[in-house]
Amino acid sequence: MRIYFCNRYVTPDLSATSQLLTDLSTHLATRGMQVTLVGSRQRYDDAQATLPETERIDGVDVLRVGNSRFGRDGLAGRALDYLDYSRGVRRELTERLQPGDVVVAMTDPPLLGSALGRIAARRGAHCVHWLQDLFPEVAEAVFGGAVRMAAAPLRGWRNRGLRRSAQVVVISEGMAVRIAALGVPRERIMVIENWTDAESIRPLAAQDNPLRREWGLEGKFVIGYSGNLGRAHDWRTMLEVATRLRDRDDIRFVLIGGGRGLHEFSDEATVRKLDNVILKPYQPREALAHSLSLPDLHWLTLAPALEGCIFPSKWYGILAAGRPSLFIGKLDGEVAQRLHASQIGHAVAPGDVDGACAGIERLAGDPELVSAMGARARRLLDAHFTRDATFQRWDTMLTSIQTSP
Repeated sequence: MRIYFCNRYVTPDLSATSQLLTDLSTHLATRGMQVTLVGSRQRYDDAQATLPETERIDGVDVLRVGNSRFGRDGLAGRALDYLDYSRGVRRELTERLQPGDVVVAMTDPPLLGSALGRIAARRGAHCVHWLQDLFPEVAEAVFGGAVRMAAAPLRGWRNRGLRRSAQVVVISEGMAVRIAALGVPRERIMVIENWTDAESIRPLAAQDNPLRREWGLEGKFVIGYSGNLGRAHDWRTMLEVATRLRDRDDIRFVLIGGGRGLHEFSDEATVRKLDNVILKPYQPREALAHSLSLPDLHWLTLAPALEGCIFPSKWYGILAAGRPSLFIGKLDGEVAQRLHASQIGHAVAPGDVDGACAGIERLAGDPELVSAMGARARRLLDAHFTRDATFQRWDTMLTSIQTSP
C-alpha cells in the first residue's frame, strides 16, 4: 500500500499534528507500507524555516512543497501560505498518484481533503479525511457572523467532499455526531482518538524533575499550559486567576508553547507585572517527559461554541504524565464530562474566576488529592488511549480501504 499523508507541518516540526504524523507514519512504514509525508518547508513556530524539499526519515519519505513564508500571526498571510501549500500538494499528487493509493488529508490548511479528494478520484486512489477540527464552523465560532455568509459555499463543498470520501476519521464522539448530521454515512465515520508517547512520558515526581530546579520552581504548586494558545481558547479567565493569586508565593503559572493567545497573555502579564507567570517556548520532543510532568495541575481550555469541532489533543499528554486537569469551557461538553466521570480534574465556565481559584487553592493545599487524581489519569490512558490500540484501529481502517471494491 502506498499512502500519502498531507499536512502543512511535518517532521521535524514540533506541533501536535506533526508529532502525530511522525508516530503513525513510522509505524506504518515498519509494516511494509510505502509512506510519504507531504508538508511545507515551514515550522509551526518558525515561518522562515527552510526545511529540505526531500528527505527520508526512519523509512518514511518526506516531501515539502511551497515557498511562501508569511506565518501564522496575520490572517491574510496565513491564507496565502494555505494557498501556496495547497497548490503545491495538488501538483505533486496529480503527478504521483496511482490507482489504489491512499491519500490521508488532515485539516491544515482547512478543506484540504475536499481539494485532494477530486484528484484522488481521477487517479483511482482513495481519499481519507483525518479531521482535527471542523472548518468553517471553527471560523464562524471565532469570528462570528462576519464570515458566516462567505463560508456557506465552502461548507457545501466541504460536505460533498466528506460524503465522497473513502473514510472520515474524527478524533472525538462529539465530532462524529456533527459529521453524521452532514449526511456522511455512519459506517464511513470512524472515531480514532489522538495519542501521545506514553512510554517516554510517564509520571515523574517533582523532586526528580530537572526543570523544577532550572526554572526556579522547587517547592511551588505549578499550574501549567502546554501547546498552542489561540483564538479557540479562553486565556483571559486564567489571566484573571493569576492576577488574583499573585500574592500566593507558593503558586506559579507556567505557559509553554506559542500562539496568538499566549502572546497576548504574555503582554498583559507584563503590563500587570505578574511575577508569578513564567513563559517558555515549545520544548523539543525529547524534553516532553519533563515539561509535561512539570505542572502539578494542567490547564485546558476550549471555547464552548467549539464543542464537537475541536478536541484538545494535549489532554493525552497530560494523562500520560499522570496529572489532573482544570478545564475552562463548556460544563456539559465532552472534556468536562470525562474529567468528572474519571475524577481526574474539574471544569469551570469561561469567566468563572472564583471557581477556578477555589479549585486551584484546594489542590494546592491537598497534595494527596493531587496524587490520587494523577494516578487515575494515568490509569485512564493505559486502559483506553494507548498508542498501540490506536494504531491497530488505523491498521484495520486502512486494510479495509485497500480490500474494498
